[in-house]
Parts: sequence; C-alpha cells; structure tokens
Amino acid sequence: MEASTHTVTNQAPPLLGYDVFTSDRALTEAVGRHLAPDLLAEAREELALLGRASGSAQVREWGEQANGNPPRLRTHDRYGHRIDEVEFHPAWHRLLGRSVSAGLTHAWDRPGGHVRRAAGFLVVSQAEAGHGCPLSMTHAAVPALRAEPELAAVWEPAALSHVYERELRPVAEKPGALLGMAMTEKQGGSDVRANTTEARPLAADGEYVLTGHKWFCSAPMSDAFLVLAQAPAGLTCFLVPRVLSDGSRNAFAIQRLKDKLGNRSNASAEVEFDGTTWAHRVGEEGRGIRTIMGMVAATRLDCVLGSAALMRQAVAQAVHHASYRSAFGGPLVEKPLMRNVLADLALESEAATVLGMRLAAAYDVAGTGGGSDADRERALLRIAVPAAKYWVTKRCVPVAAEALECLGGNGYVEESGMPRLLRESPLNSVWEGSGNVQALDVVRALRTEPAALDALLREVGAARGADHRLDRAIRGLLVELADLEGIEARARRLTERLALVLQGALLVRWAPPEVADAFCAARLGGDGGAAFGTLPHTLDLRALVERARVEV
Repeated sequence: MEASTHTVTNQAPPLLGYDVFTSDRALTEAVGRHLAPDLLAEAREELALLGRASGSAQVREWGEQANGNPPRLRTHDRYGHRIDEVEFHPAWHRLLGRSVSAGLTHAWDRPGGHVRRAAGFLVVSQAEAGHGCPLSMTHAAVPALRAEPELAAVWEPAALSHVYERELRPVAEKPGALLGMAMTEKQGGSDVRANTTEARPLAADGEYVLTGHKWFCSAPMSDAFLVLAQAPAGLTCFLVPRVLSDGSRNAFAIQRLKDKLGNRSNASAEVEFDGTTWAHRVGEEGRGIRTIMGMVAATRLDCVLGSAALMRQAVAQAVHHASYRSAFGGPLVEKPLMRNVLADLALESEAATVLGMRLAAAYDVAGTGGGSDADRERALLRIAVPAAKYWVTKRCVPVAAEALECLGGNGYVEESGMPRLLRESPLNSVWEGSGNVQALDVVRALRTEPAALDALLREVGAARGADHRLDRAIRGLLVELADLEGIEARARRLTERLALVLQGALLVRWAPPEVADAFCAARLGGDGGAAFGTLPHTLDLRALVERARVEV
C-alpha cells in the first residue's frame, strides 16, 4: 500500500495528446490568411494530422530518445575500411521519416508550398527541434541547385521527395535524398571569403577535386553537400555527393562530431577533403556567394520559424502548468503577476509566428515569376528576412528562460522538457550568421537595394493610422533611416526597430485588438519593462493568456 506521504497532489498533468497545429490560434489564423481558399481544406487536414502526431506521447518520447542518445561517429567498419558514417538512434529516423513524408522538404513550385511547409516545420519543431536541420538544408538547397540545371534535374526531384531513405547510395538509385551544407572554416567563421579550401578543375567540364577542411558541416548524414571552395576564378559553390555514380564512396572524411550545448539529437561535424574529393561546380566560377545565398536566405527563415516553434512550445508549457498548479489560495494562472508574465510571453510568441508566416507567404508570391507583386515580395524578403532572423532568434532565449521559471523547480529538471528547450534556444541566433552578420546584411540592403526599403515601408504603411504608437514608431524609424552616418555602429539598434515596427504593423492588421494593443503599448509605446511580466495592468491580459492556452 502506498504511503500517504507519497500521494501526488497539485501537479499539472503532462501536456500530451493534443493537436499542436489547431491549438495554436496565431498559426491557424496565419494559414487561413495566407493560403488560397481552394488549398485551405487540404492544408488544414494535413497540418492537423501532423499536429496530432507532434503532440502525441509517442512522438514526444521519440524526441526524448533522440536527444538522450546523441549520434555517434563511425569512421571505419569492422574490417578497417573507412566509412565515415554517423549512427543515429532509431527515434531520430522515425522523426525524420515522418517529417519528410509530410512534405517538409517540398515547398518550391508547390501551390502555397512555403506557407504549408512553414506551418508544418513550426509544428514538428515543437516535438523535437534537432531533426529540423536536415529538413531545412534539403529544402533550402533547391534554389542554389537551380544555378546548374544539369545538377538540378538529378537532385531536385530527390530533394523534394516525400520518401526518406537513410542508406547512402547513388542518388539515381534513391527515391529521396537529403542535402547538407559546408561553408564555415576554422580561420574564417562567417567571413567565408577567407576560406582556403581549394578546388582544382578536372578535364571534364564542371568537375573538380577539393582539398581542405570545414569547421562546421551541417547534417553530415546527408547524400550531398553544397560547399564553398576557392577555384581559379575565386570562391565558387560546389555539390559534393557522398556516393559517386559508380557506387563508390567519395572522399569525405568526418574528423569529429561537435559536442554542442543543445541540438543534441542532430550531428554537426568537421570534415576533410583530401585532394581526391570529387565535386561538381554549381553556378559560375567566382560567384559562389551569390549562388549559395538563396540557400542561406531560406535557412535563415527556418531559423525564424524554429525559434517561433520553441517559443510557442515554451509558452504552451508555462500556461498549461499555471492552469493546473495552485499556490497561495488559487490557480497560478489567476494570480495577477503570473498572468502578466504569461501574457507577455504569449505576446512575444505570437509576434514571432505572425512574422515568420508572413515571410513564408512572401516566398510563395515571389516564386510566381515576374510581375510587380512578385518583385515587391522578393524585395521585402531581402531586408525582412535578416531583420527577422536577428530579432526573433534573439528573443527566443529570454522567452525559454522565463517560461522555465514559470514552472519553478519543476521546470529545472530534465523530465519537464524545459531544459531541452532552453539549451536549444540560442542555436538559431548563431546558425546562418549571428546577430552582427544579420544587422550588417540589413544595412547592406538599405545601401544597395532601394526596392527593399520601399517594399518594407509599403508593408508597414498598410497599418498606418490604426494605432498612434505604431505611427510614432514608423516616424522614428524613418528618422533613423534618413541619416546613414555611422550606420554600422547603429546597425543592431536599427535592425531591432525595423523588426519591431514590422511585427507591430502585422499584428495591428491581423491580430485580435487585445494582442495588437498590448504589443504597441509594450514594444512600441515604451510602456513595458526589460523583463517579461511588465505589461501595463490596464491591458486585457486574461484574453492574451486564454488565447495561448492549449486545451487537452
């Protein structure tokens, strides 16, 4: 018989067995807003199916198993042959297979493809964030591959496939393939122009061999990688397959796997090219950065979406806990100060989701070809993606930390899942260019691409006149933009303001009044503090919390 002292009371039940998609009002509204009516029913059905799986006990257990059993490097087989393979727990393959089969590498040229994929990516990342890396890299590789039609004809159908096959074989023999990326070198970091990996041309057109070392190789289990190397005409983009067309292994020596703060389920590696590593040029010699930037921009948007997913999951867990946990005579969620904290966190989460989904919708329009709308959306992406990447990813860490604190000691233990969210939270700010890189990219767009600023001002201008605090913030932004003297030192300040104004404009246009009012008051009007939980008490905080609540 159980001792009475072991009776469990006043503990929140696990947040399991719910639909991650349909329970997220900001996300479902964004899908309804940005998809054509004839696509909505099918998309909602697909996303709800994915949402129910992502909120299930089974998939959450897979996430725990994948993170509790990190990948292992096998450099040689039992006979001494060099194989350079990464072994993953079966749960990793189940997660990745489910997401690939849901079309999360398939967006380009699919009607509403970017909105549908972005919503799905946001959903599955809440169950387990690490497996998003190969999904993101494979999806983002497509625009770079198109710079070389011969390669795109082979690799694009494999990248867009809904079939996941883990074995390394020639791409012609596989129903689907994953792609990774290797840009960074130890001496250069984000300064890829300092790369020293050498590409020596062979007799056949477009074929080279590589010599060099890559400090970070993303998703080293992939079938091929986009790599930057110095060719005779300068920095160039190359495709490096793991298995050559004759079935032999390419020279791709994995030196070690990185021991990382978070993202434990995913492998990041250092790799060596030994002078016999075969590669095919992608795009023109000397135009490597231009070629690969399409991939970088798409992965940057996935950093925004990944951070939005982490924030949403952290907020959902915090509101769920506070709804069931009682203290000082009543449920935590009813305590005015806790309600303020939860409302503030929910506000940050919704702003991130709305911005990320708006940019996904811009990709869908930009991909339609010519025309003023497509041109304008491409210009908007040029400045809004680095701004969103800068701001949203930076907000993820304090959101995860504050949400963990809402659970108190319960949040500080591994079983809660909150430490995993917190460890994951800095990642997207670092990947694909850290904060300074993004801020300087915004400055570069302002200086060299007038259409980008025009598109941004048109976007925020659609909300002018609806809220006096937003109008004042827009005027302040224009003053900042009018003086480019010393702009590099002000780049972070300017990028932050730009992102906040854009978020505010989108919420004023599309969010419920209580959400837009709270955002404009606290984020644009100066009526909020540096920590979460400092919203004006006169706002409708209860409505913000209820909007973020998950019904199980």
